[in-house]
Amino acid sequence: MINAAATLLNLSDIFFYLGCVSIGLTSGFLGGLLGIGGGVVIVPALIALFAGYQMFPPAEAILVALATSLTAIVFTSVSAARAQFRAGKVRMDIVQVWAVFVALGAVLSGQIASQLGLTTLRGFIGGFLLFVAIVMLTQWKPGAHRTLPGRLASSVIATIAGVVSGLAGIGGGNVIVPTLVYNNVPVHEATATSSALGVGLALAGALGFLLAGLDWATSNPGYSGMAGYIHVPSAFAIIVAAVMTAPLGVALAHRIAPLPLRRAFGALLLFVSARMLYLAFTTS
Repeated sequence: MINAAATLLNLSDIFFYLGCVSIGLTSGFLGGLLGIGGGVVIVPALIALFAGYQMFPPAEAILVALATSLTAIVFTSVSAARAQFRAGKVRMDIVQVWAVFVALGAVLSGQIASQLGLTTLRGFIGGFLLFVAIVMLTQWKPGAHRTLPGRLASSVIATIAGVVSGLAGIGGGNVIVPTLVYNNVPVHEATATSSALGVGLALAGALGFLLAGLDWATSNPGYSGMAGYIHVPSAFAIIVAAVMTAPLGVALAHRIAPLPLRRAFGALLLFVSARMLYLAFTTS
């Protein structure tokens, strides 16, 4: 009887980590194909996976998903940032002003998220995914008169971008790129600059969630593999898988038209955001 229970437990663990690998494969491939941050895929998928295996209470499951996503993005975004630096597309004038404040906002996001209620977190993530879906489904262009604001206003915007990115569990691309494009930074430069800022943002965000979750992890020793709110085994499985498929996505991106794929992914995000918003307003 004990052996049978142990076998079931091991099978459950195997299927859980296969789920993490699937998340990594998908996020890496779509990230390379569509130029999106992997967190848009990782966060909702991890929330669903944690819920399916009842690994954490609902509120903590979201925090762990956010923290684990940011941890994975630290590693998966390094190669993209290096490539953008080599290509010479990074706007260093923006990086020099934004980097510290983006990181500051990301660190704060861990403390902010841990104080928000379950409904608020679900509502925020659902609303953010809805925003990304709309961006994917439309081809909005900024007014030609807009330019980046001065240093003080830019520092405020960068801090807010860091907080929002941390609360959404992303590397910042889906916040920073639209913000820069809105101020008429060319899209290739905006994407490159976002990649350069993304590594530090994700690292700071992961650190913020690690620190914010230390007391919780210490008082709940039954949850193994935790570093604050970061579930280290899940992050490792996602990182390994995503690094494998990201180059495939990049290679395919040069061979097919991206617009239909962006719209298909936007439609999928509409469904995911609708489900998250439904849970936010119908459950506690």
